[in-house]
Amino acid sequence: MKTGTGHKTTGNRKINCYIFSVSLFALCALLSAPGSAAEGQQRTKISRIGFLAGSSSYSSSTGIETLRQALSELGYVEGKNITVEYRFAEGKLDRLPALAAELIGLGVNVIVTTGMPAVIAAKKATSTIPIVTANADNLVEAGVVASLAHPGGNVTGSTRVDADFSAKRLELLKESFPKISRVAVLSHGSIGGDEEELHEIQTAGRKLAVQVQPFPTPDPSQFPGAFSEMKKKRADALIFLSSSFTQVHRKQLVELATKNRLPTMCSNAGWIDEGCVMAYGPKGSELYRRAAVFIDKILKGAKPADLPVEQPKEFEFIINLKAAKQIGLTIPPNVLGRADKVIKESAGINR
Repeated sequence: MKTGTGHKTTGNRKINCYIFSVSLFALCALLSAPGSAAEGQQRTKISRIGFLAGSSSYSSSTGIETLRQALSELGYVEGKNITVEYRFAEGKLDRLPALAAELIGLGVNVIVTTGMPAVIAAKKATSTIPIVTANADNLVEAGVVASLAHPGGNVTGSTRVDADFSAKRLELLKESFPKISRVAVLSHGSIGGDEEELHEIQTAGRKLAVQVQPFPTPDPSQFPGAFSEMKKKRADALIFLSSSFTQVHRKQLVELATKNRLPTMCSNAGWIDEGCVMAYGPKGSELYRRAAVFIDKILKGAKPADLPVEQPKEFEFIINLKAAKQIGLTIPPNVLGRADKVIKESAGINR
């Protein structure tokens, strides 16, 4: 009897231990499940970014690649924890409102814009979704932000005021080609800071004894006629004002300038790649890198209204010797010495 009772007691103990173990395991699993699920959701959360440009994908390609690289360095990789929806107006700026609405309809967490028309279209389309401008003209002047230090609203990022660099561009042209007395200025005419920039060039022109000849051309069909008129007015050189419109057509514009053997001054390296003789302005790659920093802060909870708008800190002066020699120009050594980059005849970039 004692032996039988002993076996029964041992069996009950085993059953009780088994029930306790199962219950303990279930309890632990129950307690840990919510946390694990939350952590899993956090790891797999994908933020959606919208990219809106008035220009083309081609003219924006360098900036986009820089933005991707900068985001990657901050831990954001397309297809893993972010997706990017791209929309380009291809120079047809009246398409921007519809494209902005598309991005909003996709439920983007932040919209990145390039160019003044794009940021204005995005701001008109939403007052709640954060907007980061990677490259736009005078945001305060346009009423997009209240001030640089306290932007308010849902827009922040980087602003460049091309008018601030316009006089310098004309000065560099005059220093490079001292005999010039008439300089043509081609622009859309009414985008962003076109008017302000033209005014600054005209003011600088009076000081340098250079006659400034404006050529507003809001339609590509007007390009050939504009260059014919430049020839009639005996323009010695040409400054292109950069905008979402002229950026799209820069290849055609530079080709026409080369055909007419006009020394050209442009705003950035993208124009140099198409054959512009000189470029002076903010370093575009830095603006897009800063845009990635703004995106990172916003995705981590910062509000655009609390993030001061930044101004360019890095500038570059580029000379395209290959393009200059193509139209029979010689750049003085003192000007070459001031350049940050010189593209030589082999198309290699030095310095």
